[in-house]
Formats: sequence, structure tokens, C-alpha cells
Amino acid sequence: MNERVRRPGTGSGTPEGGERMSSAAQYVLTLSCPDRPGVVAAVSGLLAARGCNITESQQFGDPVSERFFMRVQFVSPLSHADLRTAFTALAPELGMEFRLRDLAVKPRVLVLVSKFGHCLNDLLYRTRSGLLDIEIVGVASNHPDLRPLTQSYGIDYHHLPVTPETKSRQEAEILSLVDHYQADLVVLARYMQVLSEDLCVKLAGNVINIHHSFLPSFKGAKPYHQAHSRGVKLIGATAHYVTADLDEGPIIEQEVARVNHTHSAEDLAAIGRDVECQALARAVRWHAEQRVLLDGHRTIVFPR
Repeated sequence: MNERVRRPGTGSGTPEGGERMSSAAQYVLTLSCPDRPGVVAAVSGLLAARGCNITESQQFGDPVSERFFMRVQFVSPLSHADLRTAFTALAPELGMEFRLRDLAVKPRVLVLVSKFGHCLNDLLYRTRSGLLDIEIVGVASNHPDLRPLTQSYGIDYHHLPVTPETKSRQEAEILSLVDHYQADLVVLARYMQVLSEDLCVKLAGNVINIHHSFLPSFKGAKPYHQAHSRGVKLIGATAHYVTADLDEGPIIEQEVARVNHTHSAEDLAAIGRDVECQALARAVRWHAEQRVLLDGHRTIVFPR
């Protein structure tokens, strides 16, 4: 899942650094480096010297990891290639890792789902209505149930059955779809399969999962029934990056809802579905807008 540049509206990849047709474009730069004086000055000075105008800037210095994180949104007359060359030259001086995105290029998303359709339906609706600035390029599932919903949006649906014996082959098909669609992000929208360590490594930092509980509580099967039996007053959902450690990946967003003794387990599950949709949508939006930076096992999130 390498960073790519595409001309808007083509739906296909172009070489990184491809020229834009307009005279000015909006970009997002995110970076991390050892925390030290002068980082903001170096970045803003580089942009100013090249006629760029900063429209949004957020930064955070982590006293624990002693790393500095920054997100800068700006307008520039330069091409992606020219900007990338400039920041590549600056990177060694600051010990900087960075990503640069042309905001006119929508991230391409492959959604994996099983039988629960609420998160998929929410993502499809938000994308079509413009609330999510992404392009859902395909949906894959280990069940055929959600084909009609997906195809009603004009999106390809791939039924990829899986058993313990065929898991490696099925995951190879998922990787093939990622390559075929040039997907930048994979979203597990209640995909009830555990990804193998190999797949997690190959897609590291580019897979978001929604977990149907407020991690780390109530893991495993029937979390809302577990919560009901314990008389909880808050239920929640957790959107996180997927790692080889099950449900232990860096958390991007969490959402909660207050409940009480009058709610049945079924009521909790219904409320939980809404909570899951909200948390997942925000996590996908923030990732797509490059507002999430990894800080070890934690995330730095720069929301609007």
C-alpha cells in the first residue's frame, strides 16, 4: 500500500508525483521526528519559500517517546513530485518520516464484511452523500448476504468463502483484491474473521477494525450479553488498527452510550450497532484525512 498520486476522476493509479492540471492544489503533510527545537520553523520555512500557504497546522510533542508529530494542510502551486523532493531533502536533517497527500485524490478503500451489514451500510451512505471523502472500490465477504446492498451502490462484491483449511488461499485472494483495486485502506466492517499474522504484517497501518465493545472489556463472543449480565451502565465500540495481536492494535476512536437496567441484551446490541457505526466512520474519516499518526502502540489524532 504505497503512497500514490492519481488525477481526480480517473479511478486508476498514476506514478507517484504525477502532475496536477490546476495551478494550485491542497496538500496534507504529516510527519514524525525526534522532538527538538526548530522543526516547525524548518517545515513552515520550506513551504513559505516555495510560495505555499498554510491553512491548518497541528502539532504535539510526546514527552514519553520524545517524538514530535505534526500535520500541516496547505495550498501550493507546486506539483506533488516537487514537494516530495523538497521534503525528502529536509528529512535527514530532522530525522523525519513523512507522508504527503494531494487532497484531490480520494483514498481507495476495500471493505471486508461478514453478515452484519450496519457498518457497511453506514459507510456506503456516508460516502455517497459526501460525508466521507473516500472511494469504496470494492466489498469482499466470507458470506453472500450483503451482495444486494453493495451492488445497489454500483460497487463490486466478492464472495470469498473461508474455512480453516482454505484460510491462506482466501487471504491471498484478499491481497489480490487490494492490488487489483490499488486500495489504500482496508476496513473490517464487522468482518468476523481473524486476520493471519502474515496478512497483518503485509497491510500494517492500513487496516482498521471496529470492535463491538469498549476495549479492553468484554472481548470474545456476545459482548453485549456479557455486558448485560454484568449490569453495565456504559457500552461502547472501539475502532483500531489491526495488528497480529488480536484486538490489541493502536486505538483510533471510541464511542460510548449510556444504558440502564431497563435495557435488554437485544436493546444493548441495537444501541451498540449505532455506536459502532459512529466510531468506525470517524476513524475512517480521520485516517483518510491523514489525521492519525502512530506513536508506538498509541495514536496521535489531530481531529478537526
